[in-house]
Amino acid sequence: MLNVKRPAIAAVFLALLLMALATTPRQLPAQAVPLKWYKGNLHTHTLNSDGDSTPLEVATWYREHGYQFLVLTDHNYLTDIAGLNSFMAASEKFLLIPGEEVTDSFEKKPMHMNAVKLSTRVEPAHGSSMAETIQNNLNLIRKAGALPSLNHPNYHWAISIEDMLAVSGLTHFEVYNGHPQVNNPGGGGSPSLDQMWDALLTAGRRVHGIAVDDAHYFKKYGAEFSNPGRGWVNVRAASLSAESITRALETGDFYSSNGVKLSDVRVADGVYAIDIDRADWEKTTTSFLGPGGKVLGTSYEKSPRYRIAGEAFVRARVESSSGATAWTQPYFAAR
Repeated sequence: MLNVKRPAIAAVFLALLLMALATTPRQLPAQAVPLKWYKGNLHTHTLNSDGDSTPLEVATWYREHGYQFLVLTDHNYLTDIAGLNSFMAASEKFLLIPGEEVTDSFEKKPMHMNAVKLSTRVEPAHGSSMAETIQNNLNLIRKAGALPSLNHPNYHWAISIEDMLAVSGLTHFEVYNGHPQVNNPGGGGSPSLDQMWDALLTAGRRVHGIAVDDAHYFKKYGAEFSNPGRGWVNVRAASLSAESITRALETGDFYSSNGVKLSDVRVADGVYAIDIDRADWEKTTTSFLGPGGKVLGTSYEKSPRYRIAGEAFVRARVESSSGATAWTQPYFAAR
């Protein structure tokens, strides 16, 4: 048996430990993934339902006009986008996300709901009231693993605020739709989509507002046609992937627009901050809105700010002298 003194053993152990530490990579703190803005459209049609162009033609239009992602939402039809993505998709440049416009009705009044990032076609569920029709279809879309969004409530004046308030789990709806027959501003005693949004938020519902073009016509243009490029969302996400884009939509990390461009939207240290990317000739009016649709503050600045004072929610609408608008998502006070 070797006669090794304990101090010598300790010295050897210490040397081995130092060698191991010197050759093992250090575990650095995880760094936050930088987020980027991606422009996309969540509602458009092809020849697979009532559009006038093929999926290839439609996808080509959006890619060539500066969009980074697109959801094809044909009526009760799930367009297979795998083939298109195989040669059109490009990392961080363009992506098609599968979707469907689940098309139902109650007493001849239309109920349309988009399903974003859908893997299996959803059959319309029907219901014994408009609210139940919305609820049943929403539940099926969620069960299929997709994101549901209620479309154009004022189309045929079909869906009321009361209908939407009777639905559980409604998180997204169209605050702007570019189709010429959807009555975005309301009228004749019926509320605008903006007013509907405020009513939902004031009632405590956490609902996000999206803008879409609902394009059907790519071969003929005019005010009477539902053409592309009239409404879109700008989503802030970690990457251009279906998962990342949908996650950002779910959490409300996006703004909606029909022409106004924002470079940043954030809430930090109790301040709701917006930075507007506007032209030198352009003027903007930013309205910060709270419960009841109350205007909490107004700014004509390029970087409007509002200090939150305990309101249940705050959102903003940015209106341009060009006639265009951007809608930011509500910031909800902690409960």
